[in-house]
Amino acid sequence: VAMVVLFAGRGLVARVALLGRLNIPAPVVGGGLVALVLALADGLLHVKVGFSLGLKDTLLLMFFTTVGLAADARMLVKGGPRLLVFLAISVVLIVVQNLIGITTARALDLHAIVGLLGGSITLVGGHGTGAAYAERFAEVNNLQSVMDLSMTMATIGLIIGGIIAGPVAQYVISRHKLRSGVTEKNKAESEAAAPITTVGAIGSLAGIFAAVIVGRWLAAKFAGAPVTLPAFLWCMMVGVLIRNLIPFTKVRTDDRASDLISGVCLSLFLVMTMMALDLVEVALAAGPLLLIIAVQTVVIALFAIYVCFRFLGKDYEAAVTSAAFIGFSMGSTATAMANMQAITSKYGPAPTSYLIVPLAGAFFIDLMNAFLLTAILALPFMGGG
Repeated sequence: VAMVVLFAGRGLVARVALLGRLNIPAPVVGGGLVALVLALADGLLHVKVGFSLGLKDTLLLMFFTTVGLAADARMLVKGGPRLLVFLAISVVLIVVQNLIGITTARALDLHAIVGLLGGSITLVGGHGTGAAYAERFAEVNNLQSVMDLSMTMATIGLIIGGIIAGPVAQYVISRHKLRSGVTEKNKAESEAAAPITTVGAIGSLAGIFAAVIVGRWLAAKFAGAPVTLPAFLWCMMVGVLIRNLIPFTKVRTDDRASDLISGVCLSLFLVMTMMALDLVEVALAAGPLLLIIAVQTVVIALFAIYVCFRFLGKDYEAAVTSAAFIGFSMGSTATAMANMQAITSKYGPAPTSYLIVPLAGAFFIDLMNAFLLTAILALPFMGGG
């Protein structure tokens, strides 16, 4: 079903000029349309349809493994300065998000913690972080329906993060007349290259499956450690290790096969995520959170244009990274990657962005978010009504 929906999304993007012009990712279009149809069926006909999503998590692990397999250590050194700037900008945004959330919540006479749920807990952190903190708030602060609020905020953020990034990138690319750094000669050489072979594809799959297996094992083994890392991060790190050790074995690999598999996994994962959204429950639980998310959306869009884009150098890579910045600041790293995919398929490659965004969004940001949230929750007023 996800494959059919993905093709439907691609067809809509190709035929509806506005969607193509705004660079809305095809998985978001197709999956969102299915979620809307199912919500109408539930609300009007009382027919509820669900999906088996057992494959979704594996697709995400495979995707992040391919990110690791593409991370040549030499490229990491090259992208280092831009990665540090990107991380600094992201830390500032986390603080701003939580200030907006808490201030708006207090203005609406809501508990300050509800403001955090409308801040970096669910926007930067996504559904996983939101669920973890929701359980804590329910037990420690005795807040009612906090899990519903958390999941609703994360869901709305995911949808908006996949919709507004394209128009923002389109605006800065058009305004500054930006182009990819890949020359026409590079494109011609790439197009003239030998096709991907069966051996190359199987070799890439072997590396991906090995990294997923080892990554899952490591995640389970260190689950009780003081600082726990998600399974996808372990898989990505194993992928990085494989990528940088293979040259010493004299084994030749085809990065294009990994890139192809990466695109398949990401597209299907995002389609499944969007298809499974329960928009009826989201609408019922939204309430005052809509005002918080509206403010956050405006601020993040302006932040991407006037802070992220400018400080990253005001070039094409900066525009692509800014679109990704919106994706993981309001949804998830997968949304960020889909945003970049939609833009680079239209305007050309952005290799540095593809390197620094997964590293920042999948690892460093979560650590910094956890640290800043711990500091904010320790403030005296967070325990009050």
